Amino acid sequence: MSRIGRQPIIIPEGVEVAIADALVTVKGPKGELSCNILKGLEVAKNDNQVIVAQKTVNPDTQKQFGLQRTLISNMVVGVSEGYTKELEINGVGYRAQMKGKTLEMSLGFSHPIEYNAPDGVEVSVNQNVITITGYDKQKVGATAANIRMFKKPEPYKGKGIKYVGEHIRRKAGKAAAKGGGE
Repeated sequence: MSRIGRQPIIIPEGVEVAIADALVTVKGPKGELSCNILKGLEVAKNDNQVIVAQKTVNPDTQKQFGLQRTLISNMVVGVSEGYTKELEINGVGYRAQMKGKTLEMSLGFSHPIEYNAPDGVEVSVNQNVITITGYDKQKVGATAANIRMFKKPEPYKGKGIKYVGEHIRRKAGKAAAKGGGE
């Protein structure tokens, strides 16, 4: 049995959880999210807790038990606190700025790259750090990954877009491969 799946989800103040048929809906100050209940599982609300249980114990429900609890927990945290991802731009001449709701980036290409964030996700820029915030964890992570894909960090000089705190494994380069020059 999943250790994560057995833990109850505490509902903070100001958050409403509604369970109808095979759908869990969570409303809070930041927004509203919903997800389907996976087959073979049941979700119950007691006082200020949400509990996920297995109707039948079989390998399929065992695999999905912890996942269902985590999805609901992510929705509760998202509508109450929200999620944030930060990206850092490294490189000479690489920069980003907001033009209205569009993120415009200069990443060494012959043209600037424009990116429009999806609904429910806000993007802001402070010097060389792009901050992505929102109430849906999946959308925030996908937006950060999409922005990072425009210019992944390269292993020789580390130029590109990386997550704040991400470690880039560096390669030595040609001079080190030759043995110091002869």
